[in-house]
Amino acid sequence: MLAVSLGPGPSLAAFPASARRSPVPFVPFPARLHHRPLLLSATAEGTGAPAGQGDASAAPVDEARLPQFAADWEAARAGKDQGRIFTLPVLRANSGGLIVRFNSLQGFVPNPLLSPAHWCKDPKRPIQDITKHLVGTSISVKVAEVNEEERKLVFSEKDASWSRYSSQIKIGDIYDGIVGSVFPYGAFVHLRFPDGLYHLTGLVHISEVSWDLVQDVQDFLNEGDTVKVIVVNIDTAKSRIALSIRQLEEDPLLETLDKVIPLEADQSPDRMMSPSEVELLPGLDGICNELLQEDGITDVQFGRQGSEKRVVSQDLELWLSNAPAKDNKFTLLARAGRQVQEVYLTTSLDQEGIKKAVQRVLGRVP
Repeated sequence: MLAVSLGPGPSLAAFPASARRSPVPFVPFPARLHHRPLLLSATAEGTGAPAGQGDASAAPVDEARLPQFAADWEAARAGKDQGRIFTLPVLRANSGGLIVRFNSLQGFVPNPLLSPAHWCKDPKRPIQDITKHLVGTSISVKVAEVNEEERKLVFSEKDASWSRYSSQIKIGDIYDGIVGSVFPYGAFVHLRFPDGLYHLTGLVHISEVSWDLVQDVQDFLNEGDTVKVIVVNIDTAKSRIALSIRQLEEDPLLETLDKVIPLEADQSPDRMMSPSEVELLPGLDGICNELLQEDGITDVQFGRQGSEKRVVSQDLELWLSNAPAKDNKFTLLARAGRQVQEVYLTTSLDQEGIKKAVQRVLGRVP
């Protein structure tokens, strides 16, 4: 089926999760060369703040290292601007993410910016249990944020994975996936690559979860579920992937109402209904009258009616059959709630012309 009137496309909102702040030990470094050296205490985001006065444990910063600190801040800024990938050793892990070493500096990788490859090895384990086993290893990251004044140096493993693996995906590719976070607008799914690891994450918008009417995504998907998805859009500028589950499943109506109303032995599938036999879906009569005003459409007639077992949409939708035209007659399916109605258009337009005509009509009809 080709949808004539589509709902809103997948909303590829940025990942909303953020790292939690929690204090961790930190190697002190100054913000600027001309500042008096300060003892810094880092947060989980790699930021620093002056230590309390009279702290007996505070040790002065080795001023001989100031040029190195300055050079490394500059290297971090350059790396961000150039989009470089760095392989950095993991020093520590805390509840919010990983502490990594960048030359003489230390930076932070928040849990939401780690590659899904770690969590997908065992989705039932808390991420904190997984990250502590990364201490002593090295990970590939890109610089996500550099703020020397606030002593904030944040890295992203996800960004590095996107740079390495996004060129391997194409629209229409089908992947096995594991459901990560689930939100009212959809679910994020981690994609399994041929090497067996999950390197990238895409969004299945609520409209692409099922042919059924989805009011709560969690009625259909939960964290850790395994699913099969198809890539429907790739936004390289925003590093986003739109996925669909329902497009891998058969439209419950297909091209006719045969599954809803089985044909009798002596019944024609394209039998026309007289106006007295038809109780049109609300709003359909006005749409059909407007269609007759479109150039190339000469007649509108109605076919069979039926009631689906499942609610596929609360609003009126029009779907164009893929079946070839017969005697310049195309079939539309109108459906709302559980009700479906065949509509036959006699027209000189091709399928693309009909879709545009219907879209124009839907834009005019309230």
